[in-house]
Amino acid sequence: MITLRLLFKNPAKIIRSIIFAYLIIQAISPVSAQTTVLKPGFDKQEYIELMKMHARLYDTTKNKIPYPVHFKSVYNSPTVGMDNRWDLWTSKKSPVAVINLRGTTKNPVSWLQNFYAAMVPAQGELKLSNSFTFKYHLAENPRAAVHVGWLIGVAYLAKDILPKIDSCYKSGIKEFIVMGHSQGGALTYLMTSYLYSLQKQKVLPNDIRFKTYCSAAPKAGNVYYAYEYEKLIDHGWGINVINGADWVPQTPFSVQNLSDFNETNPFKDIDGVLKKQKFFTRIALRHAYKQLKKPSEKAQRNYQKYLGNYVSKMVKKTLPEFQPPVYVKSSDYVRIGPTITLLGDDDYYKLYPDSKTDVFVHHLLEPYLYLIDRYK
Repeated sequence: MITLRLLFKNPAKIIRSIIFAYLIIQAISPVSAQTTVLKPGFDKQEYIELMKMHARLYDTTKNKIPYPVHFKSVYNSPTVGMDNRWDLWTSKKSPVAVINLRGTTKNPVSWLQNFYAAMVPAQGELKLSNSFTFKYHLAENPRAAVHVGWLIGVAYLAKDILPKIDSCYKSGIKEFIVMGHSQGGALTYLMTSYLYSLQKQKVLPNDIRFKTYCSAAPKAGNVYYAYEYEKLIDHGWGINVINGADWVPQTPFSVQNLSDFNETNPFKDIDGVLKKQKFFTRIALRHAYKQLKKPSEKAQRNYQKYLGNYVSKMVKKTLPEFQPPVYVKSSDYVRIGPTITLLGDDDYYKLYPDSKTDVFVHHLLEPYLYLIDRYK
């Protein structure tokens, strides 16, 4: 009765007290309870907007792709490393920024980065010059390995990107989309792993949220790297988009050896298995086993010889103080991450027919935008 009398006697005071208590509770609520702008999973309109941003990265007067609607360009990086570039965009309505990584250009150095396809451990360091050693930790598994050429690109790009992330964070932006098409997609895989590793090391704040879109991306690492990347972006925070007619996502060449399998496998003790067979059967099976094993090992050695040792000499012409690292004896490149596959129909192939002369007919932004517009 006393409480009811007080309420009816001074209701405004009671309501003010309730509102004040609510505000206090909201203020001390954990950060994780705050709403975020970015949502997990593939967002068709989000991807289209990112592709419109990406189109601005290329120096061309023939660009017919419309300008982004919801984002504005706030920074255009200089060209660094092996003809690498990136742009920073921010949303016009919400605290979200986009880190957009350029793909391959017509510059031969950009192509050289693609061909420098030997694998290196996914943790270690690269000495790029006498004053620049890039330390990285992209995966925990010591067997995880990545493409050395694109790792060089990430090293130079990250040096320019990290101060911009810091500036954005200080201005209130804590959500970032990392995006790239073609070579830019491969760089995006490795950049995403690098940014998450910096969060783990407390170099970047833990309350930053990253979402990743890799578009038309080649294969950036081996299966052990892929496993850890997929764990990082689990629950919809990383998407790979490919055109089923595009050859670029099928590269680099993959060579799988017995040494690429997990420690527990049926091939490790092949001699013990063969000893249990009858003499002539044992001889025949051993011969067949060697015929299957030796070609892949030879292919991997040639891979490292030409796309590692030989190409590194050409890289040094661009980066004179670069010291080639020790390569992993593996070339087991795999497709990485949850994938949205765009398949063309008869109407698509009328617009973009297979060609013996235009090898990029299915790879450029326009066919991807055509297919995504019809994606359901």
